[in-house]
Amino acid sequence: MPAIDARHLDGVSETALLTLYQRSAEAARSDGIIDDPMAIALRDRLDYDYHHFGRTHQATALRALAFDECTRAFLAVHPRATVVALAEGLQTSFWRVDNGQMTWLSVDLAPIVELREQLLPTSNRLHYRAQSALDYSWMDQVDDTDGVLITAEGLFQYLQREPVLDLITACAKRFAGGQLVFDSVPRLLSAYSKRRGIKLSPNYTAPPMPFWFTAKDYDDLRRSPDIRAVHELPMPTGRGTVLRWAAHVVYRRPMFSRFRAPTNLVEFA
Repeated sequence: MPAIDARHLDGVSETALLTLYQRSAEAARSDGIIDDPMAIALRDRLDYDYHHFGRTHQATALRALAFDECTRAFLAVHPRATVVALAEGLQTSFWRVDNGQMTWLSVDLAPIVELREQLLPTSNRLHYRAQSALDYSWMDQVDDTDGVLITAEGLFQYLQREPVLDLITACAKRFAGGQLVFDSVPRLLSAYSKRRGIKLSPNYTAPPMPFWFTAKDYDDLRRSPDIRAVHELPMPTGRGTVLRWAAHVVYRRPMFSRFRAPTNLVEFA
């Protein structure tokens, strides 16, 4: 099959290719921490010079595993739930966690949705909305009869603080009893990125990340009467003795909470 050109993606949309590259590289390793053959196939179908992203690492796969574990836990209690994936880019989460009963709504910008519809398998339980996550009209397409889980993987850090908090509280008000999971970065990394960006290689600088959020900031959400709880999810086990030791120290001790890049679970009242 001919490759599909993906060189038109830029800015935040281009990070969908970055995370696909990182995740597929980890999945292709004999000792990889994630099983994601679809990511490898998707990477290879796209015409794009991934090497300008620089070195690969397992951090993106670890984040994907954290989201997968949270999604599976929710589906274990609500097997027919609707999962709303906000700006999931070129993630292949649907096929990693599919229990055969859930419904999945993918909300993303038109160029990403077009690529997904061209390249990924179809399902009568997988639906798309080509729009910004900040356009709340996607909420009208969500069937919340059997529970709602909203995921925002690799999204919020690229947005401004007020719109992010407004979106979370709007979701909490609309989908009582549901949950939202998102990842974030610490304040120091956010500040650094706003000054210089994050230079991953001589040829690529990741976009600035204006939104930061750690366990120290959970009270910003807990003030909402529609939010029952906010807490940090555990970091999955990574590959390598040094990483496992460092993760144990940094991610299990409260004194390091403001320095972590946490995955956060918001439970709606």
